[in-house]
Amino acid sequence: MRPLAVMGNVNVDLIMGPAAPWPQPGTEVMLDNDDLRPGGSAGNTALAWMGLGLPCRIAASVGDDLFGRWLADAFGPLAADWVRQPQATCLSVGLTHPDGERTFFTMRGHLPEMAWADLRPQLHGIEGGLLLLSGGFLTDRLAGDYPAVLGWAAARGIEVALDPGWPPGGWGAAERGRFAVWAGGAQHLLINEAEALALTGAARAEAALAPLLAMMPAGAAAVIKAGARGAIAGRGAERAHAAAPAVRVLDTIGAGDTFNAGYLAAVARGAGLATALATGAALASRAISTNPRRYELPESLWGAA
Repeated sequence: MRPLAVMGNVNVDLIMGPAAPWPQPGTEVMLDNDDLRPGGSAGNTALAWMGLGLPCRIAASVGDDLFGRWLADAFGPLAADWVRQPQATCLSVGLTHPDGERTFFTMRGHLPEMAWADLRPQLHGIEGGLLLLSGGFLTDRLAGDYPAVLGWAAARGIEVALDPGWPPGGWGAAERGRFAVWAGGAQHLLINEAEALALTGAARAEAALAPLLAMMPAGAAAVIKAGARGAIAGRGAERAHAAAPAVRVLDTIGAGDTFNAGYLAAVARGAGLATALATGAALASRAISTNPRRYELPESLWGAA
């Protein structure tokens, strides 16, 4: 199996809810559930690999505070080389709603100052493997070095996967330009349906695949995650679709990041596009339907390559 690694945002998630209707200013609302847990796009992906018992690396940093120490403890040996920055650790407060949607309030904290020079030494031993770049639009300084990261990976036979997330200011011209540069060096693009439609102007996810692939190198795969409808992907003229298993959804937070973990784990084992999609969908569905979360895959699927 090829090495797996992720680089990007790890933060603290405080999840509370369900909340409905939206509260009026100056009032207090009592909620039934709360959960303080490690999160962030890169963090969620690494947690899923850990849950599957897969060796992996996560290149990240935390703030020099109580939350930073708590996060490092949660990831154990994987956090041994993490850098502690002189800022507060990124914190997201998520409010869940009865319809399954959620609202996040995020303080970016240490994320904008993450630096490639600090994270690069954490990625030893992944030559010939897969490296996921997560949360680019939240990690300003690191994202500015993405061209250098892409060159470094290419020189070592490392396939880059990209999940930049939604730009906090929307998809303006500058954000589209940055994305085009990043996608031009990625072998796997992993974005959600809303991002795909906003980027391409397409009315349907299926129609967004061709313009996304046009931004990427020959032979690259573009994957669009569509929640309960599963995922679709394209690579050259090939098209694939995987339905999401029917489950009772408890918590969708981090579902897309968990999909990324399953998809890339399957690719690392030599799976084709359709099997990789199905693996991502199955892993995400299992995670969002269990509490505490469980990261498991059907033997029939995980045995396929």
